[in-house]
Amino acid sequence: MSASRRSGSTDELGPDGPEREGADLLAALLDGMDAALCAFDADGVVTHWNREAERILGWTAAEAVGRKGFAGWAVRSADAEEVEGRLLAAMRAPGRQVHEFALLTKDGGRVLVRTQSAAVRGADGEPAGLYCAFSEVHAQIDLERSIALSEALFEDASWGVVLVDADLRPAVVNAHAARAFGTGRTSVLGRPLGDLLAQGVEELESALTHVLAEGAPPAPAELWVSVRTPEGERRRCWSCGFLRLASPLAEEPVPLGVGWLFRDVTEARQTEQEASTLRFRSNQLHRAARAAAECEDPAEAATVHLDFALAGFADHALIDRVAGAPPTGSEAAAPVRLVRLAATPSGAPGPSLRTGEAGLPVRYDQGHPAVQCVERSASVRASAGVMAADRARAWARSRQWPEGTVHALCAVLRSRGRTLGVVTFLRSTGRNAFERPDAAHAEDVAARIATALDLAGATTEQQHR
Repeated sequence: MSASRRSGSTDELGPDGPEREGADLLAALLDGMDAALCAFDADGVVTHWNREAERILGWTAAEAVGRKGFAGWAVRSADAEEVEGRLLAAMRAPGRQVHEFALLTKDGGRVLVRTQSAAVRGADGEPAGLYCAFSEVHAQIDLERSIALSEALFEDASWGVVLVDADLRPAVVNAHAARAFGTGRTSVLGRPLGDLLAQGVEELESALTHVLAEGAPPAPAELWVSVRTPEGERRRCWSCGFLRLASPLAEEPVPLGVGWLFRDVTEARQTEQEASTLRFRSNQLHRAARAAAECEDPAEAATVHLDFALAGFADHALIDRVAGAPPTGSEAAAPVRLVRLAATPSGAPGPSLRTGEAGLPVRYDQGHPAVQCVERSASVRASAGVMAADRARAWARSRQWPEGTVHALCAVLRSRGRTLGVVTFLRSTGRNAFERPDAAHAEDVAARIATALDLAGATTEQQHR
């Protein structure tokens, strides 16, 4: 229990009056402090000594209170004059004075402490004494480092830092995270995560809820999200780490929220995905070439190339050849007529089926993507875009494509300077639209199919001679 120098006298209210209650309250407050505290009167005599001071130095309140200064017991004699001079100078200086010096423990050890001293003034404004709060330097440095780390994380960190409260709403956001959300630091606070993210919010909230209940996961997690910005939605991949925050003041851990740290790894993941896709497609082309080499019929080899290209790339595919003799660059342009040569089943999955023995042209409109592809001798992409399901079905039906098609990519079949036809790859609902890398792959497949079809045509001509 803390002790203080008391006169021992009481007034007419007796020892149980307000004066005793005030002294007990002061003693309880001093003992509850996390920092060590002692106080001196104007003559430099110790008047107060709390439990934390006893813990650090080993001297009890009964042994400390009433001593004049630290000389001979808490400070080496050689250092006593300097230490007491620096402490007592605080009575004459404005504000708080910070010093570091070594104190002696009861067992003879030395402890380097950092002190904060300030004058205690009486009713007349004159110094009546001073108080001195001190702590071990390493503990103070640890505290300062923690504070400095927190400030650095929320100001200068090169990754996003967000403190999320128990209601899963941002409570503190650093500058990097605010930029990732495409908004200001204060405008994010207190808003539901669904206001900031268009996609991925369910996965993020599930992760935060798990951390609140179970604690931090053992490794970072990668989440794909779509961020709402004034310019529209941005698809990003964030590598996230989570920490459960608990109050250090509670007897039992009370979750205050979650510390969420993340960094943007979108470019790295996209590069990895593109490299993986490129490897897979290259392997498929290689396998297709080996399988096609075993086909006696060149037309069958063309469908083999189509089947291998379809895996992971599209849901359906069509091969249409130009009706009649393939046009050359010197011939006058004529209306394009295309005959279906092969197509993948529109129902159950399976290998491509060869059709078109009757030679009847497909009912394509003049502006059909396949027709445009032949006319331009270049790849053509088409997409239904954002529309109702019934309109999307009508869009596919009008182009003679299977129901559910929403994205198409047409690549021209050219061999020996002639346009032989067109290969069309189709994607259904739920797939991304074809992009430029997809068109490059389709053109590679088309070149191999065109070579096979050209060989098939040459073989047929020789057989008819």
